Amino acid sequence: MTVPAPPDHGDRSTRPNDGDVDAHLATVEPVARREDAQAVLALMREVTGAEPVLWGGSMVGFGRQPYRTADGKEREWFAVGLAARKAALTLYGLTYDGAQTDVLERLGPHTTGKGCLYLKRLSEVDLEVLRELVATAWSRNHTPD
Repeated sequence: MTVPAPPDHGDRSTRPNDGDVDAHLATVEPVARREDAQAVLALMREVTGAEPVLWGGSMVGFGRQPYRTADGKEREWFAVGLAARKAALTLYGLTYDGAQTDVLERLGPHTTGKGCLYLKRLSEVDLEVLRELVATAWSRNHTPD
């Protein structure tokens, strides 16, 4: 199976590190975004059965997946993840190449980008549908060790 490349953030130094995920999320402002991020973190932990890892300074990833860049280099990224951005809670790995559009229709208010799902308010989406999106993405993306 060909795994699509994750969004290119232009920073090839974004790698897993030993940062404290919970401590990082505790600094997120505003409080509502922090609470949403912590709730999605708990959901992803439960669905994947994996422990989160801080990638770079602000992304939280679960699992790993290899991918090949346009220049043919082999890289590694997380299978699913999140980042508490100022504009929205960003979820990674759930929407590659238009995947899961039928499920996204049931989610509630959101926008998408290449491989990203953006949520303004977690309270406005159906958490069971989000759980389904994460479970499907995990099974498609995650490469067991």
